[in-house]
Amino acid sequence: MKQQLAHAMVIGIDDKEKAWLPARKKLCLPFNFSKVDHKSGAPSSQTGSCELDEAEVRQLLMDHVGHRYCSVSEPARKGQIVFLENFFAYAGTLETFIEERETVIEKEPYVSGLYAGEGLQYDIWELDVNADSPQMFVEKELRFTLPHTEFVQLCDNCNGQGKIICPSCNGEQRTHCAKCSGIGLIAKQNRSLTRCNACSGKGTVYCDFCDTRAIVPCSTCNGSSMLVARSVAVVKWKTLSVQKASTTSIATDTPAEVLHKATGNQLYNMQAYQCNPAFFPYSNFFSSLSSEVIANRATVPPSARAITERHIISSIPVTRVIMAHQNHLFSFYVTGYDRQIFVWDYPSRFCRGLCCCFEWLNF
Repeated sequence: MKQQLAHAMVIGIDDKEKAWLPARKKLCLPFNFSKVDHKSGAPSSQTGSCELDEAEVRQLLMDHVGHRYCSVSEPARKGQIVFLENFFAYAGTLETFIEERETVIEKEPYVSGLYAGEGLQYDIWELDVNADSPQMFVEKELRFTLPHTEFVQLCDNCNGQGKIICPSCNGEQRTHCAKCSGIGLIAKQNRSLTRCNACSGKGTVYCDFCDTRAIVPCSTCNGSSMLVARSVAVVKWKTLSVQKASTTSIATDTPAEVLHKATGNQLYNMQAYQCNPAFFPYSNFFSSLSSEVIANRATVPPSARAITERHIISSIPVTRVIMAHQNHLFSFYVTGYDRQIFVWDYPSRFCRGLCCCFEWLNF
């Protein structure tokens, strides 16, 4: 394989920009690995194909680019495919489903009346929220007031006065004139200056925000000078994910972000309170991949607890294509069974609107 990759060909570009590429070929690794049943532990054979020919990858690129009737799609339609390979990539994932609880203090203006401030108080982890918990690996947030945690206090913003200094005029009862920007004069088109009629040349006007009283009611307590504070429990269910993608020797340069969202075929699926590395007696490659994923287990925050873990190893069909158009090289990947397209360095990106495709209206 290394000898095949070492063999290169020169495409038609300038001598200063010569790009050496592997010889044009079409490869596909045989997908004959076993899929392990996590319940019985017995392997079951499963085969698949990832073969895509030049016509298919060109059509997928044209559908992804669009603009069929203008120059934007010209590299996809007329570009020369100089390199094409089909292979399988393998992605290992460890998902940790956690429940996180924290307490926050919420305040609101106090209205005369009773408040629940007397009684037995519970710790946040003593509360039962199983009735509101979601399904496994489904994110959700729950907020509720802790019983008997309300108390009345003075407003922090106004120090219990109910009023604050006007933030618009800073207690001076006058603000800068918006028409003349506080200068008192307005410039005309003939570069002469005239007195501002809005402020009578003073540069300041009476403050409308406080109506020249220099003080306004406190916006935090609405002028009541008192606040009701309570402890609110925030419960979050979320998933911490660790991913690692590995490819075969012919595709070690495949970007990892290409494989994270691709749909593939699950080779291994285990769910437990704490997953251990999977052991594949027929493949050291899978065993090593599983061990690396488990070793990088996500750290659970101190305010949370782990509920369960799920360990998945998937095989993802990938097609890598390198095309040449007008002395320019660009590459793209077709990943997953849903055939998602990831393109880098596409020559034409925007439509100038001088065509009949009308797709430039989307911009």
